[in-house]
Amino acid sequence: MSVQEKWELMELPLKIDLETRQILKSLPSAHAALAELKGIASTIPNQNILINTLGLQEAKDSSAIENIITTHDDLYKSELNLDTFKPLNAKEVQNYISALKKGYELTSQSGLLTNRIILEIQEVLEENTAGFRKLPGTALKNAATGETIYTPPQDFDTINRLMANLENFMNDPAICDYDPLIKMAIIHFQFESIHPFYDGNGRTGRIINILYLILEKLQTLPILYLSSYIINHKSDYYRLLQEVREKNFWEEWVLFMVHGIEKTSRETIDLIIKIRELMMIYKYKLRDNYKFYSQDLLNNLFKHPYTKIEFVVNDLNVSRITAANYLNKLAEDGLLKKEKLGTGNYYINVPLVELLTRR
Repeated sequence: MSVQEKWELMELPLKIDLETRQILKSLPSAHAALAELKGIASTIPNQNILINTLGLQEAKDSSAIENIITTHDDLYKSELNLDTFKPLNAKEVQNYISALKKGYELTSQSGLLTNRIILEIQEVLEENTAGFRKLPGTALKNAATGETIYTPPQDFDTINRLMANLENFMNDPAICDYDPLIKMAIIHFQFESIHPFYDGNGRTGRIINILYLILEKLQTLPILYLSSYIINHKSDYYRLLQEVREKNFWEEWVLFMVHGIEKTSRETIDLIIKIRELMMIYKYKLRDNYKFYSQDLLNNLFKHPYTKIEFVVNDLNVSRITAANYLNKLAEDGLLKKEKLGTGNYYINVPLVELLTRR
């Protein structure tokens, strides 16, 4: 019998000590980066700017891990909700954004990260109410060879029991007093190994990561996303997950995740600083040259990389004619780029899009 066949997913907490010297040494710099990110994020005047722009980027990257590929252009166009533009992959990525925002809203309201919330996230993500798997047959296979790499729990009762245990582990600090970053790595491994849904496990698991950091008050906004890090280290990510199952190599897995948190925090700090600088440039240009300048207008141009008349009408509470006049004037002067799609127009904040797509 192989090692894989012998291994069984156990309830938490783990029976081994993960507070190793290497792991404990890795934590302070990751926590410092998280704290700096939390502080920098609070300097952006409208939180929706970061939730929207960084959330779109995360949705694209997280979906790409599952081979749901879309371009930035398609993604930003799909946010415009124009009837003439409905690409399927961009729709799936938009579902991810909606699921992320739903999870953030529910976790913020309740101060908990429950299975009910996880089920609602997956429901928005997949647009179905299938819930936890009830039928056997799910296996994780090597995409190239078709070989089964890992078989998660097969029966509904086991999945339900393990998910109830995971829910308790996430929400009751008395169960385990590990550092929250160690616990996040454990939670991510456990969720992906339970693999409770027929589809959407990877994307749901990555949403749980950020919600757990918010639950632990290490972040205020859902803006720290590990998907770009996972894309850049995809083979290591899957190898390390499997080596925990086959060889009990927990230390390497936890170090990988903690390093990812630190690296991604630093990258996100740099991006937010650049967004803030660009906002200041636009603020001075708008304030000094246009009587219609307002903070709400500035926020609109940075919340939506591609904006449209309806967005300005809603955000500024002005008429369609007024909103169109504002956007057309800014396009004439080169602050926005006007494009046509079907019978409608949209307006691109080109420097912002360049910042977001450079990552």
